[in-house]
Amino acid sequence: MTAQEVRARLTELAEPAYRDFSSRLVPGCGEMLGVRLPALRKLAAELAAGDWRDFLLNAADDFFEERMLQGMVIGAAKGVPLQERFDRIAWFVPKIDNWSVCDSFCAGLTFARTEPEPVWRFLEPYAASAKPFENRFAAVMMLDWFSKRQEYVQPAFERLSAMNSPELYVQLAVAWAVSVFFVHFPEETEAYLRRCPDDFTRRKAVQKICESRRVSPETKARLRLQFGRCAASGKKNSP
Repeated sequence: MTAQEVRARLTELAEPAYRDFSSRLVPGCGEMLGVRLPALRKLAAELAAGDWRDFLLNAADDFFEERMLQGMVIGAAKGVPLQERFDRIAWFVPKIDNWSVCDSFCAGLTFARTEPEPVWRFLEPYAASAKPFENRFAAVMMLDWFSKRQEYVQPAFERLSAMNSPELYVQLAVAWAVSVFFVHFPEETEAYLRRCPDDFTRRKAVQKICESRRVSPETKARLRLQFGRCAASGKKNSP
């Protein structure tokens, strides 16, 4: 499928009302057509089943959905050698310029479930980067693919603590990651929260823990007492 054909398909799937709604939620996304995520994933699976390398080589970047598709195809392509997968990811990461593309891209990199150690090594430069969306990429990958693995709990906290970006989307991703680790490793995460060097991370992580349906009311009440009243009043924050 050529770039022109992909553009035509996206235009057919576009919903102007959805575009107007979504564009307000994704600052920095650039031009948006208004295609819903399920439709994008379905198109990405179709592209990944064909000549996906040619698609990536010739893909356009003019619209938010065109960049989103590229990331989804990299995750959906089957039988890709590990090093090539890493090369494709490294090619795509500089295109990330908003939280939505970042988080959807990370969620689609399911190969990380079976290749944790090489993926962890691959993430380390991004975690240490001075570029905010490289930081967010690393943080979201940690919460998606490492938050259930005991051996990565402390290394993840070390990497997350070292992300000193002033950018809100990095800070929120770090707090989000800590809150997800709490679901699976509450004792280790609570100990980290007590020694966490950043007050914003601690407050936001506790807030997100208190918003989680996977944490008991008793635990939430105890955390509020221990760390102060978290702002879990039901008000949602930007991702």
